[in-house]
Amino acid sequence: MVTQTHPLVKPASDLTREPLLRVEDLKAYFFMDEGIVRAVDGVSFDVMPGKVVGIVGESGCGKSVTMKAILQILEAGAKIVNGKVTLRSRIHHGDPNSAEELIELTHLHPNSRQMRRIRGAEIALIPQEPMAAFSPVHTVGNQIMETILLHQDVSKKEARRISIDVFRAVGISMPEQRIDSYSWQLSGGLRQRAIIAMALSCNPRLLIADEPTTAIDVTTQAQILKLLRKLQEERQTSIIFITHDLGVIAQMADEVVVMYLGMVMEKGSAMKIFKDAQHPYTQALLRSIPSVQSHPRVKLPTIAGSIAHPFNRPKGCPFHPRCTHFMRGVCDASQPHLVEVDEDHFVSCFLYSEADGTKKMNKTDAAPAKEESL
Repeated sequence: MVTQTHPLVKPASDLTREPLLRVEDLKAYFFMDEGIVRAVDGVSFDVMPGKVVGIVGESGCGKSVTMKAILQILEAGAKIVNGKVTLRSRIHHGDPNSAEELIELTHLHPNSRQMRRIRGAEIALIPQEPMAAFSPVHTVGNQIMETILLHQDVSKKEARRISIDVFRAVGISMPEQRIDSYSWQLSGGLRQRAIIAMALSCNPRLLIADEPTTAIDVTTQAQILKLLRKLQEERQTSIIFITHDLGVIAQMADEVVVMYLGMVMEKGSAMKIFKDAQHPYTQALLRSIPSVQSHPRVKLPTIAGSIAHPFNRPKGCPFHPRCTHFMRGVCDASQPHLVEVDEDHFVSCFLYSEADGTKKMNKTDAAPAKEESL
């Protein structure tokens, strides 16, 4: 008897050095009465097993929409128009211990049984607002148990035991009592730990953390970041960490993807991005971070202008109206492509040759951008 393979699944004989998740030229647009918003416009990156990929950029650059497109949970009016998202999966046939297979998530229907199996079991999400993520009329424990019962073949008693264990793993004291609390009875830090516990309850292989430290104080933020790093190292879980805080990226990420207006401006290892940033946008972001060498009572450098309105995107390179290396007739004429300037270090900028990634000109040769808002 010949076993037929699902047309969207590719059996993988040797995946030891393959990425867990591969995003290739992903484009997700919002089709609105006012026009089309190109929220994600050709994003590509890989997530290797056990690694943390940090996605950084200003608010409105498409970070969260990229993650929603990967999970197929885009809002009404939004649609993936191009690109491919490939996941190394073990649950195509419902067996988490089966051999790994490559599944193209972009070919699956958002409400298909296979996509719903993948969400939570293989890819879990930590949303921005834990207060909004939990139902206020059900206990936190019941909501975590529901997730476990949905993805695992266990009894309610076993699901409760797993919930208590994962509460304890994320550092929540008195888990046997706290599991019966409602979200509004918990502090901000405990709610954040509880939402992390829910995300980890089914041992996902990939965790997407969408600005998980935004709504909490600095002390609790440090504790949450330390917790995520500890859990990632213990469980060897891959993480996509979304934030606008480069300090958090420096602490958490192995690889960094810098986004602007739905496009990747620069990507590479955290060491290369922080020590040898090549794109003018990345360099400007790094200059705006205070350091121990910063002089007191001196204003930090800022990026001129503001991010463009989604209905009024600039022609050419999206960053050129704010760029200090703007070249008239070049940057405003067409979009640059990602070029490799070093091993596994890519930049999307006309300052670099597409042929070999070498720099075309000195920084002082470029005309400065106008210091005005868009």
